[in-house]
This record gives sequence, structure tokens and C-alpha cells, in this order.
Amino acid sequence: MDWRDKLSGLKADLPEGEEPKEETKTSETKKRQKEPLRVELDKRNGKPATLVTEFEGTDDELKELAKLLKIKCGAGGSSRDGEILIQGDFRVKIADILLEMGYKVKKINFK
Repeated sequence: MDWRDKLSGLKADLPEGEEPKEETKTSETKKRQKEPLRVELDKRNGKPATLVTEFEGTDDELKELAKLLKIKCGAGGSSRDGEILIQGDFRVKIADILLEMGYKVKKINFK
């Protein structure tokens, strides 16, 4: 018996009309996010840094989003007080990632 047989057996045990829900924390955050996230370039000590501001949610959700953005960009950064800082100029990439995730994005200083 392989995993496909086990999975079909589990699906057969579900009551009629009910399907398993895959609700995530990020979808709850997107519902609470009324204002668009601002993505802009800033200079810190002469080096470029991408800022994502106006995040509405808990600190844990902010840290999760920051971690995801840092991994996707392959860069360092930090998150605090509703603001995510990513080291380097990743405005376009971060805006695309946030749009794919379902957030509204306000692009500032894009060329």
C-alpha cells in the first residue's frame, strides 16, 4: 500500500460536501490590510535599502513576511514597527512578490 492509496482512503472517510480547508495566516492578514503596502528605495549609510512600510498586522506576521522576502531576495534585512528593511535595491522584485501574495502595493520612486 503506497501513499496514494492511503490518501484516497482518507478522502473517502470525509463527510459528503466537506473538503479540507487550507486557511493560512497570511490570508487573514491580507483581509485586515486596508491600505496598500508602500515599497520604496532608501539610502542607509550610502547603501541602497528597500523599505516596505504601512504593514497592518501582528509582529509575528511582520517577521514571517520579512523572512520570506529576505529568502526570496537572497539578502539581509530587519523588521520592526510595521516596517521591513531589505538590504539592496529589490523594489521591483519585492513588489512582484507582494502582488502575487495578494497584497496591494503602492510603488514609490519606481522608474
